[in-house]
Amino acid sequence: MKIIGAFGASRYTIRELELFRDADTPAVAALLAACPVVKVAKGEPVEDGLRARLYVVLSGSLGVQPATAAGEGEIQRVLPGESVGEQSVLDDAANLDAITALDDSELLVIEPALVWRLIDEGNGVARNLLRLLSFRIRAANALLRRRQKLGEFYRQLSMNDGLTGLYNRAWLNDMLPKLVARSRMDRSPLSLVMIDLDHFKRFNDTHGHMAGDTALATAAAVIRSALRPSDFAVRYGGEELMAILPNTNRTLAVMVAERLCARMREAVVFDDMRIALPHLTGSFGVASLGAEQDERSLVEAADAALYRAKEAGRDRIHV
Repeated sequence: MKIIGAFGASRYTIRELELFRDADTPAVAALLAACPVVKVAKGEPVEDGLRARLYVVLSGSLGVQPATAAGEGEIQRVLPGESVGEQSVLDDAANLDAITALDDSELLVIEPALVWRLIDEGNGVARNLLRLLSFRIRAANALLRRRQKLGEFYRQLSMNDGLTGLYNRAWLNDMLPKLVARSRMDRSPLSLVMIDLDHFKRFNDTHGHMAGDTALATAAAVIRSALRPSDFAVRYGGEELMAILPNTNRTLAVMVAERLCARMREAVVFDDMRIALPHLTGSFGVASLGAEQDERSLVEAADAALYRAKEAGRDRIHV
């Protein structure tokens, strides 16, 4: 960054600068006349960027990467007539934003004490500054809302299984303790149904994993469509699925498992019925939250019941 002269001797006029629009009075002109104009080469950082200074772009452009967005590749472009550094001057704090010339640029540099004199002596400068800061706040709020929506999208994406669309183990590990705690607080029943697709490994080995994925997605759709809006369907792992049933006692949970078991047998996986195993069956283990159980022991109880269903011949329910 190299000083090439003073603003009063430059080819630029005050009315071209947004901060001084409708405020180009003789008093403002006199205060700005001695302010230095510096030249910054393309790609060069603005020196003393950590200092509280106001930089007005006279030509070229600057790129500003906010400190809060470091590493995210988020750069705000500052064009001729626009300025940067207002907030650091008003806060009397170091400017932590990274400021770099995107083109060969000429900048008007205004020190903090002079900024305050301009505000005190020119109502137009104060109005323009308020308008500028208001715009910056609105833009920052809009960016924050977009980030929140994007963050929620990715959070939801990370909580769902990509193949089946059901919730995944990460969701289960986060939510099941909360559902157990709510059940305790409300003194309401909570039940689990563990589901294992019968002979799924054999099917995968015979027909390939793509056909296996189709069968698994079909089973997930059966479970999801048979549950209430207040229930939750989870891919526990591999071919193991789970239904979480809030406000459901053991008797009702068995009825839900029976409905799932019947619908699983009826589901058509492939249009070509010549393919072996055109229908699915599943083994079901049902458990309800006991007085001394936590989420881990509840899952273990449902898993033990599932194991007994498989040992008894599959395509059935055990409690």
